[in-house]
Amino acid sequence: MARDPYTELGVSRTATAAEIRKAFHKLAKAHHPDTNPGDKKSEERFKQVTAAFDIIGDVDKRKKFDAGEIDVDGRETARGGFGGSGSPFGGGGFNRGRPGAGGGDGPEIDLNDLFGDILGRNRGAGAGAGSFGGGFSPKGADVRARLDIDLEEAIKGGKKRVAFSDGRTIDVTIPVGAQEGQTLRLKGQGSPGRGGQGDALIELAIKPHPIYRREADTLVMDLPISVPDAVLGGKVEAPTPDGPVTLSIPKGSNTGAKLRLKGRGLSDGKGKRGDLFARLVVTLPETPDAELEQFAETWRTQRPYAPKRR
Repeated sequence: MARDPYTELGVSRTATAAEIRKAFHKLAKAHHPDTNPGDKKSEERFKQVTAAFDIIGDVDKRKKFDAGEIDVDGRETARGGFGGSGSPFGGGGFNRGRPGAGGGDGPEIDLNDLFGDILGRNRGAGAGAGSFGGGFSPKGADVRARLDIDLEEAIKGGKKRVAFSDGRTIDVTIPVGAQEGQTLRLKGQGSPGRGGQGDALIELAIKPHPIYRREADTLVMDLPISVPDAVLGGKVEAPTPDGPVTLSIPKGSNTGAKLRLKGRGLSDGKGKRGDLFARLVVTLPETPDAELEQFAETWRTQRPYAPKRR
């Protein structure tokens, strides 16, 4: 049996319009079907509080209800009849949420604002409480997918195609400065529903790179250099996400030394580029060299050198 709308919303008969609206907001958010998918009790409770608000949230309907002029279905009732002053409900019942039931245009409330934090999107222009009373029309479910992108795509942006389990494919625009775990929302690309299409949520994952690695917000790479270049200095070709550049190696460079390539690193969300750091790695030839071995033997004998242990 329908309950008194004041009881449904948990407010007194002397409650102000603001207090009634606040109580409805709280209950509607807690019991909205999008918050409780598949929960029939919450769905029914949502309908009840919406129907209750349809009456006492509207100034004219509230007056008629308090005067016993409308019954639990929002229909006009004979004086002294069910829902009148002698009613066990203390005067009137509540509308079941049908648009326009019992006269009036219904309470003025923007459900886009009310449920925005639940849905993460607008319900559509002109949505009102009446559309949720006797049978709400939710949007279709959101669909999710994971999209693997290259580091260069994360830095510079681009386009990529993603496939969903239902066989559909969508072209996705990768933003400049895309981040690991960032989610892109594609409006109206989800599952169909009576209230319209849901959205597609695309989670980005940056694939490991064979050369570059992230250290916090910095891009780092290992750069092999020869012994002569390390000892004497020189110029070597170094890779970057934008293509190879010539890098000057300082004389007497050791493994672990870092050289900065300004503006060749990661992009932030505004397209500003960070730096790329090249960590030098002194590398011996893969093929044994007799002269180098002889030089090393002479050096070890005549000029003993013990590197610092850290």
